[in-house]
Amino acid sequence: MYDRQKLDQLRQSLETWEKTSLHKTLANMPERQDQFITTSSEPVERLYTPLDIPDLDYERDLGLPGEYPFTRGVHPTLHRGKLWTMRMFAGFGTAEETNARFKYLLEQGQTGLSVAFDLPTLMGYDSDAPEALGEFGKCGVAVSSLKDMEILLADIPLDKVSTSMTINSPAAIVWAMYIAAAEKQGVRPDQLRGTIQNDILKEYIAQKEYIFPPEPSMRLVVDTIEFGTTTVPQWNTISISGYHIREAGATAAQELAFTLSDGMEYVRWALQRGLDIDDFAPRLSYFFNAHNDFFEEIAKYRAARRIWAREMKDTFGAKSPRSWLMRFHTQTAGCSLTAQQPEINVVRVAIQALAAVLGGTQSLHTNSRDEALALPSQQAATIALRTQQIIAEESGVANTIDPLGGSFFVEAQTNHIEAQAYDYFRRIADLGGVLPAIQKGFFQTEIADSAYRYQREIDGGIRRIVGVNAYAEDKPLTIPLLEMDPQGYERQANRLAEIRKSRDNARLGQTLDKLRLACQGTDNTMPYILDAVRAYATLGEIIDVMREVFGKYQEPTWI
Repeated sequence: MYDRQKLDQLRQSLETWEKTSLHKTLANMPERQDQFITTSSEPVERLYTPLDIPDLDYERDLGLPGEYPFTRGVHPTLHRGKLWTMRMFAGFGTAEETNARFKYLLEQGQTGLSVAFDLPTLMGYDSDAPEALGEFGKCGVAVSSLKDMEILLADIPLDKVSTSMTINSPAAIVWAMYIAAAEKQGVRPDQLRGTIQNDILKEYIAQKEYIFPPEPSMRLVVDTIEFGTTTVPQWNTISISGYHIREAGATAAQELAFTLSDGMEYVRWALQRGLDIDDFAPRLSYFFNAHNDFFEEIAKYRAARRIWAREMKDTFGAKSPRSWLMRFHTQTAGCSLTAQQPEINVVRVAIQALAAVLGGTQSLHTNSRDEALALPSQQAATIALRTQQIIAEESGVANTIDPLGGSFFVEAQTNHIEAQAYDYFRRIADLGGVLPAIQKGFFQTEIADSAYRYQREIDGGIRRIVGVNAYAEDKPLTIPLLEMDPQGYERQANRLAEIRKSRDNARLGQTLDKLRLACQGTDNTMPYILDAVRAYATLGEIIDVMREVFGKYQEPTWI
């Protein structure tokens, strides 16, 4: 894009500027600090010019929106044609309480559901299991059977609403419950739209909510991809998640590289199953974090689209342009929220959400101001939703596509993060691939080192966090916090007891026996899971059958 002669002239002008105007200013007014860094501790230069992107080729590196390499967006009109899905993450206590919150948010203008499950559900335990004691409903809604799912989705038109479910190890089972609940509403599987997170690799890397060893877990993921491709074609059967990797302490480049590495590993496993890449790739989706550094986050999203398009086209040989598209959901950074002065978390979330929108997200959750203290209150969730609506309706940032495209700083950042990602791809390949790298602790160690460095920067005052080590106040908490139904657990336990008593237990036993045989063999497990769910098998009962066949994963210890 740039003439070499003019770049040489610019270089000379820049050197003159540094010796004259800049030198005089620094002599009279030194800069605020010796070094400026991003949230990922990457240095930020004083000024960016065409000299920082001298080899940028518009057609090769940027292109037009909706066209390869999709750096500028996956749709030709982006948010001018359709705003992103406003999908507030919600779930707490019983299915009844969360159903009421869903209806409230939809009434307030939310455009898609996003389900948070409690820890027992995430780990595959029924609410009344001894292992679940004390954790009922605390970080999401409890779903132990099809009955819970029916209540959770009562009076919500599943043929019209798109639903995202943040569930991983038990993803196939919870998805089966959703499909079965929809059937009871008269909604066919091919009418359903939504996403299951279903990203087991990032559990071994960061979040640690795994149940089975990696190989059988990957088999279950591919089972859902295969089943979705043929039976639930509008559903995204996996949301490859960098969010939790970032929350664990990763840098922006690590989040990008590790997440895309996982995505490419899922593609390899699906291809080994014999699936056609252009049949399943268009339904792969991504989930990224929106952290504090405004420009770094925007650059990350732009680099992500470009890398994915290139790898799907050139490395995996996908022919359909739909297979090259990276569609992603974004959530603002929970780890950036502070318990101190929680009201100012509204500002953090607004800036992070703005970065996600300018970065071209297809779907967005904005965290609530109180999430460092408790699950969101209704008031806090409303403010978080209103934040998105103000960005959409009042700010003007959705009126044009990729407005920061061509910025010397943003393009240089995009190239830099992309280069860092490819360096990580090479290191992971040298270790033998994603699964061997997990077993060797590579991802875990990289993230831990990054998290430690970040905390040291805070402790040393290099990184200032408003309300924590800068502008701190000693005032009592004044915002209202969520209070759950104190009788919720009792109702849930009674419901489970009634289900176990009233269902056809002979039929149940047959479905579980067939599921066990399917797990021992090579059949796709989804039809068998669906049959068990329809017979009102509980989540824990299905997981127990799988655990019996697949075993339980124990993370290695690294020295």
